Amino acid sequence: MTTHLTNIFASARLLAVAMTSILLQGILTPTASSSTSDGFANFSDTPFVRPESTITTFDAPDAGTGPGQGTLPFAINPAGTVTGYYIDAGDARHGFLRTPDGAITTFDAPGAGTGPGQGTNAFSITAEGAIAGRYSDAGDVFHGFLRTPDGAITTFDVPGAGTGPGQGTRAANINPAEAIAGRYIDASDVSHGFLRAPDGTITTFDAPNAGTGPGQGTIVFAVDCLNPAGAITATSLDASNVYHGVLRAPDGTMTTFDAPGAGTGPFQGTLTFGINQAGTIEGDYVDASDVSHGLLRASDGTITTFDVPGAGTGAGQGTTPQNISTPGVVPGQYVDASDVSHGFVRAKHGAITTFDVPGAGTGPGQGTIPFCNNPVDAITGVYIDASDVNHGFLRGKPVSRSWYLFSVAVLYTISLTPRFREVRGPCLLPQINTQLKQGVNERIRRRYTHTALAQDA
Repeated sequence: MTTHLTNIFASARLLAVAMTSILLQGILTPTASSSTSDGFANFSDTPFVRPESTITTFDAPDAGTGPGQGTLPFAINPAGTVTGYYIDAGDARHGFLRTPDGAITTFDAPGAGTGPGQGTNAFSITAEGAIAGRYSDAGDVFHGFLRTPDGAITTFDVPGAGTGPGQGTRAANINPAEAIAGRYIDASDVSHGFLRAPDGTITTFDAPNAGTGPGQGTIVFAVDCLNPAGAITATSLDASNVYHGVLRAPDGTMTTFDAPGAGTGPFQGTLTFGINQAGTIEGDYVDASDVSHGLLRASDGTITTFDVPGAGTGAGQGTTPQNISTPGVVPGQYVDASDVSHGFVRAKHGAITTFDVPGAGTGPGQGTIPFCNNPVDAITGVYIDASDVNHGFLRGKPVSRSWYLFSVAVLYTISLTPRFREVRGPCLLPQINTQLKQGVNERIRRRYTHTALAQDA
């Protein structure tokens, strides 16, 4: 018995050593796609934590198969649960939830219309599965909704929202506390931002430079424009119909900004589409030639611009980021010189990978459009086929909860070993502990997530 136990313990030690060796090799050895210039390894760049990406396509039951119809996923949470909506054969919208095992649940908000262009649009999801979105009624008026993980739906309207066609409340973002952000359109067709607290209290706001004419105002786009701290990124359309970036701090203070090179003509300028836990904002700017370029604004206000290789340089073409994860990874689309869309992923340090979903069309207005990524870089979005039908896709295999927590535990244990301290130095420990803590928080507590095909959120 003693010999048997000794062998077991020896085997366990060998396994631990082997695992530690594998982990340390991934942690301590820089890769071509990652940088350790800050003295800290990026765990998400190691094969141990993130397996090779694969693409899975899917369609919601009852999704239409005509041009403009089909399945449109918009958000994915840390566990790999996807939400969005589908357009049926009658052009009505319905919400859906796709779990990691591929099971799809569809739902409709109470009062949602059933005519063309009416129905339920789901846009944002927390780690627990709470969903925020909007629905349009039989009169084409918009209302906000919150769907809790048990399937219960609460609807709401922002005071001051208009009651005419195309007016109303457009909820589009939800954060870990289940605060909801979006915009409402008043009776004069002017947009205003809003924040709905978890207790249902609603605060409205307008950017300092927002126009007050029809179609102008303050726009909060969909999926991840509200971060866990309560900061909101928005876009204002001024009296001259020029776009500007907006940051609303949790205390209500607003800062406006413009990307270098942004055009100043009608419908040119700076647009923001998401903000992460660190306060980094992603979006695009439209230049004087109506070409789109990607942008990142750090929490200190520094703006970095970028273009995906292969992006077109004609009007309506270029690079459009769609989301930003807590680690700073940005997915999005670029439109080439033939007006075909392709997917891209920009790593935290700037490396860009492009991809196309099998079956995506190659004609103008067709192709691959990624909308959202989660903390382990699983990406969801839509591809438009050669018949102009929308289909959902999931790129990458989300790490399971148990595997993720196991990885975190092992990495944390390694960080406390004397040998690890000797190799990497004591200055690394506060950094690794911070990343691990953030990883656990976003995995267990929640993360929500964004679009541009439905930038009309």
